[in-house]
Amino acid sequence: MIQVRNLIKEFEGRLVLDDITTSFKKGAVNMIIGKSGSGKTVFLKCLIGLIQPSSGEIRYEGRNITEMRAREVKRLRRDMGMLFQGSALFDSKTVLENVMFPLDMFSRKNQRERKKRAEFCLERVNLSHAADLYPSEISGGMMKRAAIARAIALNPRYLFCDEPNSGLDPKTSQLIDELISDITADFGITSIVVSHDMNSVMNIGDNIIFLNEGILEWQGSRDRIMDAKNEKLNEFVFASELFKKIKVADYIISESNASEQQDG
Repeated sequence: MIQVRNLIKEFEGRLVLDDITTSFKKGAVNMIIGKSGSGKTVFLKCLIGLIQPSSGEIRYEGRNITEMRAREVKRLRRDMGMLFQGSALFDSKTVLENVMFPLDMFSRKNQRERKKRAEFCLERVNLSHAADLYPSEISGGMMKRAAIARAIALNPRYLFCDEPNSGLDPKTSQLIDELISDITADFGITSIVVSHDMNSVMNIGDNIIFLNEGILEWQGSRDRIMDAKNEKLNEFVFASELFKKIKVADYIISESNASEQQDG
């Protein structure tokens, strides 16, 4: 489990994360949501040790990453898989070579074993047929799937995704959502996904953390989010026309049921 206690981050006197205390569920898809500028990406970078918080604790199975030496952080990162917003594949490497990269860097397996593991990961994301292609030769959705394959190559305990659906069409976004959810369940990974996409939240969010101007405003499951009483969360959730319609439909149904009960 990842536990965060009283996390604060300031940049030149500007408070970006304001006393956040929370935990991320093990073996679940944990989503960090909020408007642009709410502190989501800064929070993610603090979690993986790319940004040092001003104060507070981030504990991985009881170990505080903010107190670790560089060597200890590097060792912990071997348990982390990371999916960046732009996929971050190497243009000069094939899809298979991209997936093998972290194995070549950190694995003690021999060349044949590393290639076999990379091929398994590509098969898991339904991309075996693109192994010998270069990033410029595949679609954006395929690039995301290749990046996911690379992220799970070292069999991580934690998977971090920063806006994994950015720039994708709705159908491909749904496929990426389902892939993240399936991999999380199949391998027992603790996944943390930064997103502002409510469709993703409702599709795969097991545990949802809502940030607003650096403050943790609400946390709960997707089953509770539609009925949450937090005003700022409601403003975010029902900002899209689709979810406005869902809210209106729920209201009509509830009013109709109430009317039927009175008539009866």
